[in-house]
This record gives sequence, structure tokens and C-alpha cells, in this order.
Amino acid sequence: MTNHFFSVFQDERFMDLTIYQYGYEQCEPLKSFGPYVRNNFLFHYVISGKGVLYANDEKDNVSYHHIDAGNGFLIEPGLVNTYSADAKEPWEYIWVEFGGLRAKESMELAGLSHKSPVFHPIQPEYGIKVLEQMRAMLDSPNDASLELIGHLYLFISKLINYSSSRKKSQGGNLSEFYVREAVAYIEHNYANSITIEELAGKCRLDRSYFGKIFKKVLGQSPQDFLIHYRMAKAADALIIGEQSIGEIGASVGYPNLLHFSRAFKNVYDMPPSEYRKKNKII
Repeated sequence: MTNHFFSVFQDERFMDLTIYQYGYEQCEPLKSFGPYVRNNFLFHYVISGKGVLYANDEKDNVSYHHIDAGNGFLIEPGLVNTYSADAKEPWEYIWVEFGGLRAKESMELAGLSHKSPVFHPIQPEYGIKVLEQMRAMLDSPNDASLELIGHLYLFISKLINYSSSRKKSQGGNLSEFYVREAVAYIEHNYANSITIEELAGKCRLDRSYFGKIFKKVLGQSPQDFLIHYRMAKAADALIIGEQSIGEIGASVGYPNLLHFSRAFKNVYDMPPSEYRKKNKII
């Protein structure tokens, strides 16, 4: 591999777990990144050398973590982080930025968070297995979306199974049950007008409490989830269907074309027409 490499994953159709970027770097001494706030989860595995991570919590208290080869570290979205290579033994690492509806839950199962961001494998050879899956992402063709997503799932599975701080799954709880019910309702009714009050009512919960547990379980507010779900469905239709943009907007609950275009651009950073032009499957 070269001293620096990264790639951007372009396929937006995966919602449970998805890749945003991935790469490799052999850092110069004292090279640092941050302070910076990420929008997604970011995991680094240190192949050689060492460095330090400065991780902020919600109250901007800073914790310091010295990280050596064979270990890794997680950066959570929405929090300030800085990380820096050692002066004498700068680290070489491979990294992946990922997100999705199950990303937060997966990292919790691995016992990784801003409170405990360092990955220690149960045994050194288990760390190598995590590294192998990350290398497989770098070696996959950029246009092999399913292959890349497959490696992401295998990477996260190994991260969970081989983490010394992993947690046992409790088989779900009442909050997760309510959220699954709400998500199932959205999946079947996203084309119709849906309000958060309606979702909360279907679960027989107070709107405020419903919003709180929904965000705790999925890391997104119900409104954000609904918008992203609709826009993902619209993105699929734009690249594989022949409907007009107005028809697609109406099919995901936006009968007003202007409102649909604005919502789509907020999610994908481009209007539907441009997205179709760039990604249309011929």
C-alpha cells in the first residue's frame, strides 16, 4: 500500500450499516487531525507505531488515550476529537468511516464509545483478523458495493466478537420493541402523510418520551429517520425507475415538488435531477 490512500463509498442504498470513506496512512511524526467533530463513526486500527487520542465528552471534558500497534480507537459522531502520531514512532493505520441505523448498537455491543474508545483485542491474533477485513475493503473495487458492505459487516462482527470490552446482547428490551414497531409502520406507510404524533400514538406513548427512546435506540430523531428513509427510497427510484421526479416525490410522501427537491438536497447535497444524472443505471 502507499503512504496515504482513501476512497469514498458512493452507494446510498444501505441503511442498517453503510460505509462513507475508508483509507490507509503512514503518518509523519506528530501529524494530527482535529480538533474536529465527525458526522459518523470513525474507527482506526493501528498497524504499527503509536499515538494519542484526545476525546471529548458531552460536557467537553477531555480524556487522553495512548494507543499502540495492535489496538484501535473509535470516534463517535457529534463530539470533538483530536488524535496525533507519536514523535519518534508515528503510527501507521487503516481506517473506515461508517454509519447507519445499527451502527450505534453495534459499537455498544463491542463496548466502544467516547467513554471507552480504545479497542483491545482479546488476543493479539484477533486484532489481525479485524485488520484483515479492513484491508479487504481497501482491496475491493470501488464499484463493488455489495462486496464492500459485506466486508463492513464482517469487520463489525469481528470487532464485536474480539473486543475485550464486548457486551453480551440482552435480546432486546421494551424501548427497542417500540422502536421496531415504529420503524415497521414507517416502512409500510412512508408514502402517506405521517406525523411523529401518529407514530407515538401507534406505540401508545407520549410524543416526547417516544422521541427520546427512538433517538436512544437508533441515534436519530424520528423525524430525521423518516426523512432519510423516504429519501433513500426516492434515490432508489431515481436511478432504477422511469418515473418523473414529481411522481417519485409523491410516491415517498412529498406531493409538492419543491418540498421534495429541498428535502432531497438536504440529505444528498444535490437536487434529484442531478442525482439521477450522475447515478442512473442504464
